Parts: sequence; structure tokens; C-alpha cells
Amino acid sequence: MGLWDKIKSQLIEIIEYMEDDHETLVWRFPVRAQEIKNGAKLVVREGQAAVFINEGKLADVFEPGTYTLSTQNLPILATLKGWKYGFNSPFKAEVYFINTTNVTSIKWGTQNPIPLRDPEFGPVRLRAFGSFAVKVGDPAKFMREVVGTDGHFEMDEISGQLKRALISKFTTALGQSKIPLLDLAANYEDVAAKIKPKLDEDFSSIGLLLSMFYIENISLPPKVSEMLDRRSEMSILGNMQEYAAYQTANAIPDAAKAPNSMAGAGMGLAAGMAMGGNMAGMMMPGMMPGMMQPGMMQPGMMQPGMMAPAGYQQAPQAAPAPAPAAAPAAGGGDDMVTRLKKLDALKGAGVLSEEEYQAKRNEILASI
Repeated sequence: MGLWDKIKSQLIEIIEYMEDDHETLVWRFPVRAQEIKNGAKLVVREGQAAVFINEGKLADVFEPGTYTLSTQNLPILATLKGWKYGFNSPFKAEVYFINTTNVTSIKWGTQNPIPLRDPEFGPVRLRAFGSFAVKVGDPAKFMREVVGTDGHFEMDEISGQLKRALISKFTTALGQSKIPLLDLAANYEDVAAKIKPKLDEDFSSIGLLLSMFYIENISLPPKVSEMLDRRSEMSILGNMQEYAAYQTANAIPDAAKAPNSMAGAGMGLAAGMAMGGNMAGMMMPGMMPGMMQPGMMQPGMMQPGMMAPAGYQQAPQAAPAPAPAAAPAAGGGDDMVTRLKKLDALKGAGVLSEEEYQAKRNEILASI
């Protein structure tokens, strides 16, 4: 092999990039000391673009296809090198392969809650999460604005900047939308549609294309979510007084089973107070609310043996109230059964002892 043959064997004849790495956006073909042969093959596959750089200046851009390098398909490079008489000698140039496929499933999220004013709940703070997909739309602009001389440019090097721009536009659009908090879940697509055109402007300025943008979740802080859950529970329960009475009635048997415990004593006291009115009405059916029992001192009355203070005047005695008429025997059957049922319920709840229960039961039966 002659000297010229050895030199020709060192020249690059095929320029291509065959790696399948979706995270790599730009890869520089290793030319360096080797020179590209006149008539070499350039292979640009689908999802790629090839950019030729000469002495720091961007020259020619190739779309997918197979090319035989010559002055005909390298017009800018030929002009930069000053080849007036044809492309007949080897040359040096930097060749960058650009990944133009979608880089998908890039996650984004708000680091801090977004303060907003909701028409129903007032000031609230929201967090948002989602994903987006991006690809190189203009290889030449992307090389000029972002990559520069980086020979191996990956998505991680620019994803932080893209996320910050996205969150900034998202915050502004969400605040301007004035959508109530409880209606946001039904309007994710509308909010995303308002944000995407503004993001397209930012992304296209550096040669990128925002191909997909999704809002996956807009949520409240945990404490606010708990309060909203409680409010929902109250709305479902409806009348809180009826619910409280129901809960108390269900808790009485359990509290009665533990009479020596503090919880049992407290529940028994509460149950006794709650049932006091029912017991009084059952034991003294003829007594009306507000009536005084014999021996109870009323305002303005002096008891025998008590010394009246100076200037005190005895209040006039009210006429004794007529004794309540006895209940008709014919109509007392149902009332007696009701009173016995109530008495059984009080004993079952632990309010009455066995002795008190028997004494009261005999009293009711004796009235027949």
C-alpha cells in the first residue's frame, strides 16, 4: 500500500449516529484530527438532523436521508472555506447530530404552594403536578441559542429551565382563569389550553417545540384538605342535633358496661342529665314544668322559724293549686305500658338499680 493509499484509509467515509438514547439531544461526531473524505456518505436517520459547523460558524443542516458530500450539497460550507474551484480535497468540519424525537414523560410540579383567592373559600394555596413532552423543532436555532460547543448535550441540562418557565406561565394562567376551587378538576384541559400557547412562545425562542402538556393534579395542602373533608361530612350528616342525639344514644350501653371507668362515669352523668326530663315526666305525669313541690321555697316566701330582715314584707300566699284530676281508668292502659317500657329502658341503660326498678314498677302496677 502506497503513502497516498494509507492517507486515504484514514479519511472518514461514513458519518452517522446509531445510538438509541432518547435523553441525548445533541451528539458531536468525532472528527477531530481525522478529515472527511470528498464524496463521503452522510446518513441521517428518522428522528435526526445533522448540522455542519466550520470554525465556530453554523453551515449546512441536513434532514433525514443519505447524502454524498460535495460542493453541491454543502454550499454554505464551501463558501466559508472559499472553494472556488470545486470540492476536490479532504476537509475538516464539526458534525453534530440532533435528536428531533419527542422526549416524553418529563415531570413538573410546584415547589411551593400557589396562593389564590377563591370565590367560595377565600384565600387558598394550591399545588399542581403534571408532565410534558418536548422536542427540537429548529436544529440551527437550538445549536445557536442553547448547545454551543457542547459535544454531548442531554435533556437534564435544560429541563430545569423549561420547568421554571412552565410553572411561571401556569401560575399566571391559573390566577387569571378565576375558576372556583371545586370546579378545577373539570377544567384541567381548559387551563392547559390557555397555558400552552404562551409556553410555545418561550420554547420556540430557543428552537424547541412543546408537543404535549398535561395537568395531572391540582391539590390543596393536607390540613386544608382535612378541613374540606370535615365540611363534606357535615353536609352529608345534615341536622347535627339529631346526629349528636343519635351518637349519644348509641354510646350509653357501651358506657354503662364500664361503670368504674372515667369515661363510663362521665357518660352516665351525661345520660342521666339528658334523661332527667323524661324520668320526671314519667314519674309525675300530673306535674307541669315550672310547678314547685311541697317543701320547696318559692321567691318571696319565709319558712317557719326564719327571721325576716328589716323592712321585709311577707309576700302574699298564692292560692293552693287544685289537685290534679286522676287519670281515667279506661284510658290508663296505654299510658301504663309506655311507662313500663321507659322504665325497662332506663334499667337496661344502667340508670336505675334493681331495687329502684322494682319499687317503681310496683308503684306503676299499683295504680291500676
